[in-house]
Amino acid sequence: MLKVTDLMTAEVFTLGAEDTLQSARQLMLLQRIRHVPIVEASGDFIGLLTHRDLLSATISKLAEVDPETQEEIDSGIPIKEIMRTDVVVVGSNLPLRDAASILLNHKYGCLPVVDAGRLVGIITEADFLKLTISLMDALEPSDM
Repeated sequence: MLKVTDLMTAEVFTLGAEDTLQSARQLMLLQRIRHVPIVEASGDFIGLLTHRDLLSATISKLAEVDPETQEEIDSGIPIKEIMRTDVVVVGSNLPLRDAASILLNHKYGCLPVVDAGRLVGIITEADFLKLTISLMDALEPSDM
């Protein structure tokens, strides 16, 4: 039986609660990610920041705020002000099907993988799409 540990990404980009929205925005843009787990220096998981959270914290384009001003505002807001702390997490030994059901039934984009309080990985919708593509490729009849 496949477990979360078999599919999760173990090398996770993280930030701390005192990092700023500017740091989060830059990290998400540069690494092309939509979810950033927030951890303490010890590696203990304390929250999650999503791209959607960033968008809701951004001053509307209708306010005609230029990018430099938005960046200045973001540099003064610590992540702890907007991060989510009521996050559903899973353990690395959870059956993969159970993790998929949680994502689907609750419409989550990701699940932080936490063992004994420490972040050990993250599993996302994209991971399941990659798995689906691999399985479809494996089922395709090969040309002989």
